[in-house]
Amino acid sequence: MRILGHKRMVNTLVHSHLAEFGGDEYVSKIAKTAVEDSQLVEAGFEYVCTAPENLTLFRKRKQYGSV
Repeated sequence: MRILGHKRMVNTLVHSHLAEFGGDEYVSKIAKTAVEDSQLVEAGFEYVCTAPENLTLFRKRKQYGSV
């Protein structure tokens, strides 16, 4: 309520029903080289782990349209 600047809770409830809160859905990518690692980081992906085969796994939260 304070963040949105509303004086009445009713207004906040109306707006919160309009918002879409995405789940924990991600786009995953695998990098094989340091250059691919760098490109994924620059594209907004975050490092997850390195597999035994020296492949690097990255993820990025799926983007949902705004209301």
